[in-house]
Amino acid sequence: MRVLGVDPGLTRLGIAVVDGGAGRQVRAVAVDVVRTPADDDLPTRLLKVSHAVEAWLDEHRPEVVAIERVFSQHNVRTVMGTAQAAGVVALAAARRDLPVMFHTPSEVKAAVTGSGRADKAQVTTMVTRLLGLAAAPKPADAADALAIAICHLWRAPLRARMAEAEARAAELARKHRARLAAAARESRTVRK
Repeated sequence: MRVLGVDPGLTRLGIAVVDGGAGRQVRAVAVDVVRTPADDDLPTRLLKVSHAVEAWLDEHRPEVVAIERVFSQHNVRTVMGTAQAAGVVALAAARRDLPVMFHTPSEVKAAVTGSGRADKAQVTTMVTRLLGLAAAPKPADAADALAIAICHLWRAPLRARMAEAEARAAELARKHRARLAAAARESRTVRK
């Protein structure tokens, strides 16, 4: 499976493509950071993000897009810009009928390092090791984008199994309710 991982942001948007193989095999295909000048107006910055993401989707043809979920920060302005950038990415994926999955920062850290409280240095070290990279990806936004893609590759099979199990459980519950209703009707008929 090929995943486009995105660490959303307006000033720096980390973007990476990672291929997943059998088991937990992962291979970095490409990684970069899209930058927009802080002195540009918001629509121009979002347009630059959109153009970059569209180019990546065209070039790398991922099967799914994984985006880090925006979480509450103290700086509302930063959160808004990050959320808007994430929305632009999700929209670009939706235009191509690509599934979009969101992962929380702690979920990404836990998948890659084993701890949901890992710091950026630990994430970068593990991403470098897991992908067998000669050098650590810089800046941290690039490493984060790779980590998000890895997280999705490793968690997607579990999510799929969970969804299948939930669907089976719902179907069994529906059948059970139908049998109970039929038994209740039969019991009423016998009493009459």
